[in-house]
Amino acid sequence: MTLDPSPSPAFGTANLSNCEREQIHLAGSIQPHGALLTLRDGDFAIMQESANAASFLGMAGLLRGLHPRRLGGDLWARIEPHIAQRSIQSIPLALRCAGPGGAPLNALLHRAGSGELVIELERAGPIIDAAAAIERDVDTILSASSLRELCDSCAVMFRDLTGYDRVMVYRFDDEGHGEVFSETRRPELEAFLGNRYPASDIPQIARRLYERNRVRLLVDIDYTPAPLEPRLSPATGDELDMSLCFLRSASPIHIQYLKNMGVAGTLVVSLMVGGRLWGLISCHHYAPRFLHFEMRAVCELLAEVIGTRIAALESFAQGQAELTVRRLEHRMIQSVCREGDWRGALFDSAQSLLLPLNATGAALLFEGKMRTIGEAPGTEQIRELGAWLAHRLTDGVFATSALATEEPAFAPLTGVASGVVAARISNEPDEMLIWFRKERIRTVTWGGNPFKPPSDSDDPSELSPRRSFAQWHQVVEGTSDPWSAADRAAARLIGESVTDVVMQFRALRILIAQDQLDHVLRQVHAADQPIIVASPDGLVLESNRALNDILESAGPIRHLDELPGHFVDSAAVAQRLAALRDTRTPWRGETLLIKASGAAQPVAIRADPVLASHDRVLGYVLLFTDLTERKAADMARERFRHSVMLSQRQLMGRIETSAALTVEALMSRIIDNAQLAALEIADGLDTAGIPETLESVRASVARAAEVLEQISRVANQIEGRRAKSKRDAP
Repeated sequence: MTLDPSPSPAFGTANLSNCEREQIHLAGSIQPHGALLTLRDGDFAIMQESANAASFLGMAGLLRGLHPRRLGGDLWARIEPHIAQRSIQSIPLALRCAGPGGAPLNALLHRAGSGELVIELERAGPIIDAAAAIERDVDTILSASSLRELCDSCAVMFRDLTGYDRVMVYRFDDEGHGEVFSETRRPELEAFLGNRYPASDIPQIARRLYERNRVRLLVDIDYTPAPLEPRLSPATGDELDMSLCFLRSASPIHIQYLKNMGVAGTLVVSLMVGGRLWGLISCHHYAPRFLHFEMRAVCELLAEVIGTRIAALESFAQGQAELTVRRLEHRMIQSVCREGDWRGALFDSAQSLLLPLNATGAALLFEGKMRTIGEAPGTEQIRELGAWLAHRLTDGVFATSALATEEPAFAPLTGVASGVVAARISNEPDEMLIWFRKERIRTVTWGGNPFKPPSDSDDPSELSPRRSFAQWHQVVEGTSDPWSAADRAAARLIGESVTDVVMQFRALRILIAQDQLDHVLRQVHAADQPIIVASPDGLVLESNRALNDILESAGPIRHLDELPGHFVDSAAVAQRLAALRDTRTPWRGETLLIKASGAAQPVAIRADPVLASHDRVLGYVLLFTDLTERKAADMARERFRHSVMLSQRQLMGRIETSAALTVEALMSRIIDNAQLAALEIADGLDTAGIPETLESVRASVARAAEVLEQISRVANQIEGRRAKSKRDAP
């Protein structure tokens, strides 16, 4: 899609050259199955109304200027206690109320980004056994042991809940393209499972709205929009920001898109994982279909639980890869101790190096030498590739699944190295590990030809994103299977492990290879990891600037006896160093450094004796690692545990006694899911990302609690009305 540099088009005026920027949140109209009112701050008089508001409420004349209490029913009594709540700026508050004449209504209250207080009204739905449905489906979600099983179950559960003709779980890839990952449908409908759709089908503005407004209902694509009157807010003079409005009109381009598919009504529920839009649960119906708030709330709650489970499954997969990498690191360290080298352990088994990344070949470039395993290019080709990669490893890892596209000169490597991922193993730019994947010629099935030029005309009704949604098959050549985030994380971890081993290996060579001293010292001094190389009597032979930086020392450490004074527990450190020198006891531990500010910085210490033979010590190697990020992750886990339990206690404090047991049981299941996710997330590869990921799970639990509270509140209001009706009956 070619982007037009002109200003963003107003709602309903976009064409395919600029639809990416259409202001769909400023729709200025609603779907007519409900009504919308905005209230003025201060006196709370009605400022704007949808054109159908009066008729929807069974009233005559304009509603503007009226106070909500004059509408009849108990709308104002229901919403007044909540208008000052901060939470309604991010998630609408649902309330059951009575309209004029006593008709039951659902009211959703929120404060728009432009500041207005917005009330949306719809007909109240029938009573549903929400507790039973949620409990059953949460059990199904928790029992899923793989992403495929989870998404397949999700499609079935949402079709059973909502009754739509087709339900798809739609997953986004790293480039924003979508794939129908799971599907259930009426038997006579064409299958979309496996179809891919280009990223341009869902513009970025729409994706951001899916992140804010998690459930989107389109009742009937042939609806006549009810405009806001007046269009511009009297309070601001601007369009109403309708980002959180469930009644907001859909873009004409999206409507045409659905018409091309033969779809008459849709329900779309967002799947959020780690604070990002992972995918969508997309429900299609081939006749108009309305879903009441009660069921939409159940769908949103389940989507939050599903998102948490996806995060757990993805983190568990990364944790399994980490175990494999740690075993590989252990073998390399043993090899250094036994044989004075680590490369044999790295290449003694194809499975050790290739399996963590599902690669078909690998190569090591180290100190001007090369070693390969599996299916790999020739020696000179790898050297040329290494030189090309050296300038692309700025953040430590580079990955591509289409090497010839990145650099046409490497087209001859396509058969064996269409996919390449590389990880730096030292500060030398030409020292790296490279993994290869062979070309996989495959057929990608698109829902319509994504490369067909769009068709525009002067008549907006003729605007069509793609005329045909018949399957369009593209033969993809010159690419490998894409490297996943877990693959890239595993490559980074292996590279970091090899970097540690390389440092230990080079420290050993300082002690046993004086003729190579200058070269090896340069590597050690340039290393980012703090290191000490000491003689058998504890004299520091070499250390680096990174050590001085972490110790905040004015000058270099000259003897191991000086080291304990830099730590909080100096006596324990001194005892460990004495054991290292006196009994050759290695040290693997954590302790606290004293910083100049007086603060304590957590560090890990790896201290090893270097043995020339069973009874002769050449010296000692000490490596230091900053544990600040790991400790932050530990604190995040503890905060997470307290937060989710607090969410449960706060929720139970607000729930009426009659519903407390049911709500407590449901909330316990949701928290169990979150706690399980937290354990599996904590085993992931990316330590720095753990606090952010746990925060996203905590936010999901909090949002689920709010939705559950709303479901309970509406149910209690219904029961209250019934009880009152019985008491008032003659």
